[in-house]
Parts: sequence; structure tokens; C-alpha cells
Amino acid sequence: MYKKIMVPVDLTHIEKLQKAIDTATDLAKHYGLPVCFVGVTAEPPTEVAHTPEEYEEKLRAFGAAQSAAHGLAIETAAYPSHDPAVELNKTLIKAAEDKGADLIVMASHVPGLAEHMFTSHAGAVASHAKISVFVIR
Repeated sequence: MYKKIMVPVDLTHIEKLQKAIDTATDLAKHYGLPVCFVGVTAEPPTEVAHTPEEYEEKLRAFGAAQSAAHGLAIETAAYPSHDPAVELNKTLIKAAEDKGADLIVMASHVPGLAEHMFTSHAGAVASHAKISVFVIR
């Protein structure tokens, strides 16, 4: 089966992640797999954190809370970026490689007009990653 699951986490939109997290943790429990939450943050201050270090701490706390809620050890990794909107897809694919993940379980939104002209982040990651990507709506 798989060796490790990576779950991209956007701390700005935590309320939209639960279905993907539930799916990833259920798969992890069923197959005895480790899970890694990965977050990408801007280097300048954002609405979530003033520094990449503060973001990393918030991601770690979120991971610990989800770990306790699901009864599963969850690793976290924060990746600072000059421009997350532009670099997000490549950064997530690199993070999967860095962490040894061979499955990405990723939340996505229902496609709208913009997705007819531009691909979503989940769609772009699924199109370019060399590993399996499970997109959750």
C-alpha cells in the first residue's frame, strides 16, 4: 500500500480541512501509516503568524490537537516561501519528497468560474506530483 501520508494544511482555512484530515487519519489508522501535516507560509507577517517560526509553532499546536483528537501521532513541517500563492504547488510537491510521503490527501473547494481558466492548487498538485494525490471536496 502506501508508506506515509502528507496532508497540506492552510491555517487560514482550518474550517475547510476537517474532511481531508478525517480521511487521511482514517486511512492512516487502517493501514498503520504515519501522517505529516505540511503548511506553507509567507516569510513576511500574515494574518496567521508574524514570523515563519510563529507559524511553525501554530502548525505544531494544530497537529498536536488533531493527534489527540484522532489518537494518532502526527508530524508537522512548515515551509516558508517568498510568495506562497505562486510557489505553493511546487513547495507541496517538494515537501512530499522531503518527508518521504507517497500519498497526499488534500482538501479542495468546489470548482467555480475561475477554475475553468486556472487550475486549483489541488488540481495542479495532482497533475504534477509523481505520487498519488487524493483530492477531497
